[in-house]
Parts: sequence; C-alpha cells; structure tokens
Amino acid sequence: MIQDICRAHTDLTIDDIQRVVEVAGILDAVADLMGADLFIDCPTRDRDVAVVVAQAKPSNRKSLYKGSVVGEFAHRNNEPAALRTLNVGMGTMDLMARTQENRDVRQNVSPIKNDTGQVIACLIAETDVTADEKTKRKVSMLSKTTEQLTNALVSTRGKDQGIPDHLTDGILIFNPQGTAVFANPVAREIYRKLGYMNSLEGLAFSNLALEDMEFEDILEKKQITSQGVKLGSRVLNLKYALMKGQEDEPATGAVMLINDETDVKATEKELILKSVAIKEIHHRVKNNLQTIASLLRLQSRRIDNESAKKAFNESISRVLSIAATHEILAQNGVDDVNLTVMLKRIVHSVVGQSLGADRGIRISIGGDSIKTNSDTATSIALVVNELIQNCVKYAFVGRDEGHIRVEIHRGETYSNIAIIDDGVGYDEDQVSHAGSLGRRIVQQLVSDKLGGNLTVESGKNGTKVLFDFFHDQGSTVPA
Repeated sequence: MIQDICRAHTDLTIDDIQRVVEVAGILDAVADLMGADLFIDCPTRDRDVAVVVAQAKPSNRKSLYKGSVVGEFAHRNNEPAALRTLNVGMGTMDLMARTQENRDVRQNVSPIKNDTGQVIACLIAETDVTADEKTKRKVSMLSKTTEQLTNALVSTRGKDQGIPDHLTDGILIFNPQGTAVFANPVAREIYRKLGYMNSLEGLAFSNLALEDMEFEDILEKKQITSQGVKLGSRVLNLKYALMKGQEDEPATGAVMLINDETDVKATEKELILKSVAIKEIHHRVKNNLQTIASLLRLQSRRIDNESAKKAFNESISRVLSIAATHEILAQNGVDDVNLTVMLKRIVHSVVGQSLGADRGIRISIGGDSIKTNSDTATSIALVVNELIQNCVKYAFVGRDEGHIRVEIHRGETYSNIAIIDDGVGYDEDQVSHAGSLGRRIVQQLVSDKLGGNLTVESGKNGTKVLFDFFHDQGSTVPA
C-alpha cells in the first residue's frame, strides 16, 4: 500500500520508500503509547500538497477518525503544520488543522529523514481541539519521543543519526527474541544510575526488566503501562508496546519507554513538607496572637479609666483580625486567602464580640469571591475590622437595630470592598477626630499596603465607605 501510493504521487527513491515503510511498522505501537491518532504524510510533486501513506488509531481511546484516510491528500490551507515540516525540515507543535473528515484538530509534527538528512515524510500526532493543556503537553512530549523512535530504526542498522539527548523519556527497542538492539542516551543514563556499567545493546530483556515482567507478557498483551515502579531511590514510569509488522506479519519487536520521575516525586515531597511547615508556622502565629489578645484583655480588666479600656479593646480587636487571617492560612497550607471566608470569620469571632446581646445589628457579607496573598489579606482584615467597628460605634446612635453590609467587587486590575450601613449618618470631622488612630490606620493601610484609595459617603440614610486594592488576576476564583 505505502509503496503504491509513494510511486503514484511522490518522487521518493526505493530506499526512501523502504525507510517510510520501516517507520510505519512502529506506528500502531506508538499510537497506543501516546493515546493519539498518528499519520505519516509524504510530499507530493506539488509543494502545497502531501499524501497520507500510513495511519494508526489508538486502541486505548476513541479515535478522532471514523474511517481510514490513507491515500487522501493534505493541503496547506488545511494542514499547515504538516506542509511546513515537510518544506523546512523542522518540527511543528500544537498547530490547528482541518482533517479530511472536516474536523478541527491540533497537530504535533516531526520530520522523517533519510540517511542523507533529506526530509522524505513527516510524522503527525493529532489531538482534539478541546483537549486540556495537560493532554496537549503529553502528546507534544511523546511526539518528540516518536521522532526519536523513527530515527532509532536507522541506528539499529548501525547508522547513528545523532539522536537528540534532551528528551525526558528513555527508549529501549527489543528485537522479536527479546534482545535490546537500541538504547537512547536517556535510557543509558537511567540504567547507569541503577548501576549498569556495560552497554545495554545486546542484553536480554530478562536482564533489563525493571519489574516482575517477562518479554512474553508484552508479546501477549501488546501494551502494558506500569506507574510508580520503585528501584532503590528512583521512581520510574514504564510503558511497553509491540512494534507490529505489516498486515498479518508477526511483531518486529517491542518498545520500552522509561520516564524517570524521581526528581518530580522528590519535589512533590519537598512541597508537601514545606506546606506542612507553613501550616504549622501560621498555626503558631495565630496562637501567639490570641495569647497576646488574652493578655491585653486581662490587663484591660485591671484598668478603671474608660478611655484606656476602650483603647485596649480596639487593640484586641485588631490583633484578633490578624489572627483570623493566620487561622485560615494554617488550614490551607498555601499563601492564598479567600477574602469572603476571612471576613465572615472576622465578623463572627471578632466584631460579634463587641456587639451587646441587646443590640439587633446585623452584619452580612456578599459579592464576588477573591483569593489573595496573606500580606494583602491581613491589611484588608485590619481595614474592614476598623470600618465595621466605626459603624457599630457611630452609625446607630440612639438605635438598637441596623444592618451593615460588606460587599466585595472584583475588577480587572483593582477590586474594591464597600462597607455600607443604614444608620443615621455622621459628621465626618467629628468621627475623624474621635477615632483618629483608627482612621490613620485605615488610610495608611489602604494607600501604602493596598495601593488603593478610600472614599466616604454619609447622609441621613446611612454611610458607605469604599476602598479599592490591587490584586493579581491569577488569584481570583468564581463566586
């Protein structure tokens, strides 16, 4: 089939066609390893058109194709990645294409070259346009690995084509008898770390198997995946697949892919340990702050001066506001705080303590949900605490009931928080003088720490205080 198509539509030599046939022999095995549709396209006599000479569908997932497209043409306006690679000899990654079945896909394309370095075909791996980023990265990486496999076929004939060393997968190719006939540099390095000193080529599978596996198991099952195989201090993911012969011919060998995840697992373990340490630090900070608040509370009880006692209570409230932030961080173990959760905790555990049981003042929190770093969250906690305390003190003079709303609004660059009450309003000059320390704290935090502005609107129907703050767009979450 490949020979017929190539003779009809290409100018490839007999040796070039044979090279394409050899690469096509591993197509089914690699399609299973990658879980992707694979194709080999060859250049026609028209530089804007290629012809599909081989196709392989994965057996472990649904193919993107209903039928075979072997013998059909790929045009530049539909498959620019394939034609670019055929023309310039360079791989093309994650480019949109339109298939012969009129479906949009993403293509990763690698060149296939002959012994002289001339591009004679290209290898295409396709994924659905809706595939997530993790899937695309996996196919992209395995696409490069597949290019290495195709080059390996030349090496097995004793011609080294300068196979790239930068790929993360180790590759071993075994002949039908289970003898290693090719090992790429990554595989050699992995086995060197495992203590192998001799050349891997020529060794039997039984001497190279990294788990309780027989070569006959691969021949029977055709594809095997093993994750998290531990050998000493190393953690390896292994995949095995057959290299199928043409039509009804027996398998021409097997491929073993080795992914060394030792460093990845070590990094994950380190991150977990750091997360535990961070949680413990925040937990201790929270406990220390609560201890300070308790000491201040004890001290305030020994003071008869009402002004001094009031100052102590305000300081206690500020300390507990910061403690509420660290309590959330101690639970999460990451430097992200959900503002809605934090403010609800402040209202419940801090502000609620300053409201007498006989006062029917209700406090509600709503709006968008935003996550921000601990430094910003601490500043916001202090500001909101001061503003709510101001409402409690001055907004409902002569009244036992009222409503304070805290509204969070997410913006493109700056977000804002509004504290709104339905109280009697107040004289700005009088409040500024009476609560000068609290007002200075709010102004300084908003301008210096949050990089925002503070505005106040007060009248007979109540007061609205609004401040904005800068936040990283990556820190927002849906409401």
